[in-house]
Amino acid sequence: MPRETSQSAALYERGLAVTPGGVNSPVRAFNAVGGTPRFIASAKGAWLTDVDGNEYVDLICSWGPMLLGHAHPEVEAAVRAAVSRGTSYGTPTRPEVELAEEIVARTPVERVRFVSSGTEATMSAIRLARGFTGRDVVVKFAGCYHGHVDSLLAAAGSGVATFALPGTPGVPASSTELTVVLPYNDRAAVEKAFAEHGDRIACLITEAAPGNMGVIPPEAGFNGFLAETCRAHGALFVSDEVMTGFRASRLGQWGLDGAGEGWRPDLMTFGKVMGGGFPAAAFGGRADVMHHLAPEGPVYQAGTLSGNPVATTAGLATLRLATDDVYDHLNRTADVIKAALSDSLSEAGVAHVVQAAGTMFSVFLPSRLSGSHLRTGTETAVRDFEGAQRTDSAAYAAFFHAMLDRGVHLPPSAYEAWFLSAAHDDRAVQTVLDALPDAARAAAAAQNNQ
Repeated sequence: MPRETSQSAALYERGLAVTPGGVNSPVRAFNAVGGTPRFIASAKGAWLTDVDGNEYVDLICSWGPMLLGHAHPEVEAAVRAAVSRGTSYGTPTRPEVELAEEIVARTPVERVRFVSSGTEATMSAIRLARGFTGRDVVVKFAGCYHGHVDSLLAAAGSGVATFALPGTPGVPASSTELTVVLPYNDRAAVEKAFAEHGDRIACLITEAAPGNMGVIPPEAGFNGFLAETCRAHGALFVSDEVMTGFRASRLGQWGLDGAGEGWRPDLMTFGKVMGGGFPAAAFGGRADVMHHLAPEGPVYQAGTLSGNPVATTAGLATLRLATDDVYDHLNRTADVIKAALSDSLSEAGVAHVVQAAGTMFSVFLPSRLSGSHLRTGTETAVRDFEGAQRTDSAAYAAFFHAMLDRGVHLPPSAYEAWFLSAAHDDRAVQTVLDALPDAARAAAAAQNNQ
């Protein structure tokens, strides 16, 4: 159990003096749950150690990338060797070619271009789709977060959902007026949008399985329906697998609902796991579409650190180590924690829904004031952003802090996915299981006090 957080508090105060909100990504500030963020000094395997010496089981895993756990010895050795050769050259390198080959071998994409962040990947995919089709309109879903691209911050999830912002200042109306926002998992809305704007739509972009409004899996056949609808109207289907790629399964979300159904996205975006914990991302797709990208085609995209040799080395090592045994372990461990989570909340009388997309999962705690019909257990699924917004943030905050006090670091927002790694062993899992009953009772008490 954590002893104190005095050094974290002091660092947070110093951060506030030099950085907006004291952090470099909004959700880290704990605004959604209250309290002081923990400043992490080191991490190993499934554990984080903060600057006060407290240990926590990590259920964030750097928001997904740490599939193998922190400081995996083989990844660390590969990175050390890469750093010893130099950190950036501004020229092509062997690791970027080998990582591209690995991605092409595993996914439906035929060509890959590396960038440095998921935001760059989605931004570039949208530009390429517009350049390839000669059209301007983009379709997205409410609650799906595709990075902080101006045109995609309309009804986004993640940090925007956490802070209940309908959009964000600084994004002019002209940036989003060509973005059509639809409710997720709603086929009729998609059909209507394409009926009205089909000849103007450059692409439809979707999280392959949304994880930025909590985990909301696509309903059976939904992604295939989107791919077919786009094809029928001459638009491109962009599947954003920045979060799910090589995380939801060995083949990402596409491996769960596309590989056996005979459809493929026209463009895909990747990040997180493919960078092995380093700032790296990619977009790729059909060869004929990717040929429109400079220097082969007229659509310009560039980046000084794109394909960085250290980052691509880390990503390559991670993917090569991500065997079927790793995913089997992740699935088994996730099943144990999901079951215990649901049992603890049921025992405490807290209505809830636990949802998953492959190895990613999260919990929804419906507010008693929301009019939701969710019952204790998992009988009714959350299928869209409207349903996700009924979550009880106060109850989640109480649950979060009770877990943190017992040595388990969850995402500090009710709108984020939980992640495990291959390093989550019996000790780590038991620490989580031991913390759940008290945390569930804390959530129940928070609801009773409303």
